[in-house]
Amino acid sequence: MVDVSPLRLSREFRIVFVARLVSIFGLGFAAVALPMQVYQLTGSSLLVATVHTTSAVSVLAGTLVGGMLADRGDRRRLIVIGRASAILGFGALAVNTLVPDQPWLWVIYAVAAFNGFFGSFSAVALQAAAPGFVPRDKLPAAGALLALNGELGSVLAPALGGVIIAAAGMGGNYVITTVLSLFTTVLVWRLPRLEAPEEARAQSVLAAMREGAGFAFRHRVVGPLLLLGLAQMLFAAPQVLINEFTDKVLGGGPTMVGLLYTAPAVGALIGSLTSGWAGRARRTGSLLLVAVALCGLTVFGFGASTWAPLAFLFLVFLGFGQVVEEILRYALLQSHTPDRLRGRVNSVWTAQATIGDSAGALTLGGLAPLIGAAGALMAGGALTVVSVGALAVAFAGLRTAQVLRELAVSPGRPDAEGSR
Repeated sequence: MVDVSPLRLSREFRIVFVARLVSIFGLGFAAVALPMQVYQLTGSSLLVATVHTTSAVSVLAGTLVGGMLADRGDRRRLIVIGRASAILGFGALAVNTLVPDQPWLWVIYAVAAFNGFFGSFSAVALQAAAPGFVPRDKLPAAGALLALNGELGSVLAPALGGVIIAAAGMGGNYVITTVLSLFTTVLVWRLPRLEAPEEARAQSVLAAMREGAGFAFRHRVVGPLLLLGLAQMLFAAPQVLINEFTDKVLGGGPTMVGLLYTAPAVGALIGSLTSGWAGRARRTGSLLLVAVALCGLTVFGFGASTWAPLAFLFLVFLGFGQVVEEILRYALLQSHTPDRLRGRVNSVWTAQATIGDSAGALTLGGLAPLIGAAGALMAGGALTVVSVGALAVAFAGLRTAQVLRELAVSPGRPDAEGSR
């Protein structure tokens, strides 16, 4: 079962775990309310998509700026700024529901951009600071716990958000989200000061950018990790085709679509709860490659399915493979990145994930009109497996990578081993 020892060993990690869980629920409530409100106001799915795009672009910008700031100052301050910005943003949305006639659409766009940009500060700073709160040999366990609260939020928050809107209205949803943001702000304020290492603060901004990008792409483990993650996001992200596949291949309706969307979260939750083995694994890089290959095989199997229960089962295994990949990748990425670079490297990873999600949707979505939804899914799965094989052959450092198992340094101190 999942190893909960990081929660026992570290007060700071307990704070991060609880704050992140509460934050994920708040963001999940808002993720239901925002598109629903825009659609109610406009009746346009295109405008719903533009609000999502506005948020994604601002998240990308905030991630890159936040990563730089996380390596040049107090990371706790950035975390607090990110969470406090959510109070202002969701508070503005709550007030906007009280506008006579109907809420102002421009306020929704402005808050999507504001929360996306400043909220990214807390996400990147937390990623940079969290590895310093636990011993190195507990990084896989820490990654599993963070994945677990993410999956719990993904499974439960949207459903609860819909219940809240039905019971208390759109304004009630935003008020509750504002209160949750206030709670997490107070909680992360209790973290100690998390000053970035002195040598990182002494660099110019351009030199810091060059160093971070150079390390991320040239390191024998971190660089291939980024490439592996990109391959997975480009070819093994079938969500964009679930509606078409359900309609044209499985012959199902909205209920089946909802079940298929839920299936990966079910698998990911099972994977998180049974992740205790990850902390004892030695061939972490090889296991990571197997996990990503499993994702490709399950996407191929999903595309080849003509029976709904089998399609559901393949998506459950996809979620399982994705969370195993996330746990192992987190441990490798954080243990091989020196503390003074963690903000920038994590911002590169987060930016890649933001872009990769959209690029993956375009890749499979572009293939579907040419070879059908089933063909696109099978092609994506096959390309994932081929990419894993190519990366395994090309990068021996990834095949043999292991988590660097040393005690974590105190918050704010350079990580000497990780910089070797």
